[in-house]
Amino acid sequence: MESLTPKQQAFAEEAERVAETFAEEAYTWHGDLPWENTAALADADLLCPSIDERYGGQGLSDLAAVLLVDAVGRVCPDTGWFAYTQSTVGPRAIDLFGGDTVKERYLPAVTAGEGHVAIAISEPDAGSDVGSMATAVEEEGGGLVCSGEKTWVGGVPFSDAAVTWVKFPEGLGSVVLPLDDPGVEVVEEHTNMAGYSQTHFRIDEVPIPESHVLTRGKEAFKEQLVSLNWERLGSAICATSWATAGLEHALAYAQEREQFGERIADFQGMEWKLAEMYRQIETAAATVYGAAAAAQGHETPPDRTRTSVAKLHCSETAERVVSEAVQTVGARAYQQGHPLEYLYRLTRGRRIAAGTDEVMKNTIARALKEEGVPAVSER
Repeated sequence: MESLTPKQQAFAEEAERVAETFAEEAYTWHGDLPWENTAALADADLLCPSIDERYGGQGLSDLAAVLLVDAVGRVCPDTGWFAYTQSTVGPRAIDLFGGDTVKERYLPAVTAGEGHVAIAISEPDAGSDVGSMATAVEEEGGGLVCSGEKTWVGGVPFSDAAVTWVKFPEGLGSVVLPLDDPGVEVVEEHTNMAGYSQTHFRIDEVPIPESHVLTRGKEAFKEQLVSLNWERLGSAICATSWATAGLEHALAYAQEREQFGERIADFQGMEWKLAEMYRQIETAAATVYGAAAAAQGHETPPDRTRTSVAKLHCSETAERVVSEAVQTVGARAYQQGHPLEYLYRLTRGRRIAAGTDEVMKNTIARALKEEGVPAVSER
């Protein structure tokens, strides 16, 4: 990538090198977490690159996290998912909004590839409408206690804690909820189309140390919305990496498969299909890399509108491209156990998780109404 600095280029190349070691076992995890792969990333000092160096990260920009997820996800989608969730979602929120105590408690294990932090936002009666959340933190006996329910939470079986969105008496906020507390009860484990576990759990008067409060107060909701921009950024590049994997499988097959005396890759109709898939991937990558390049942690967080555009466009692109890859390979790709069949199920979820298509469009439209169409100098 020509626009990268020498340090960023070296980081990307190292991420690609390590990712290639995951290829043999890729598509075999079936929703399990590939801990050996995360350990390899940690050993290479690649995991969670934008997290503070004091806690095992590299203190790099958000662009480094995007480079990591892109490199890993196109080789091993499951390891890419882990890199995305831990580099740009729960642990990133702790790194950005937490104090030293809670950072010391959770981040070193994550950056070492030995821990996992989930994020819990949705509730049985509150999805996109976070203002309707009922999970609350109240003051009781001189301390804080949390009660409520959360659902569709990924990674709970192997997570140490969850960054949990809650209501304080004065408004929305977030806390780090220890998942091993006796007051956290699993109500149901769902298994989604991709084979990943999503948990519905109940929270019954779980004590929350003051050190575990991330955001609270009148400005908390704004901070929460800003934190979503990192998640959307990660989700967008994760989807793009899976689309790239889909194209690579389709291209390899088309160059080997012969029909009517020639490779199907040489049919003009197939050439156009492959070219269109690549065009869509490149356009998607440009949106997410552009948003990431402009972000610099707390000082300049990812832009709300640009990350919403990236999340929306990349999610839709991934589903379209992988669908075309399945069409290219045909019946083989439609069988359970084929990499493209798995990718197809994975990519569909990207249009729901981290903000649905409809919510992204609402966010973009609101920004246009409030701020107008950006000038050329603002692009």
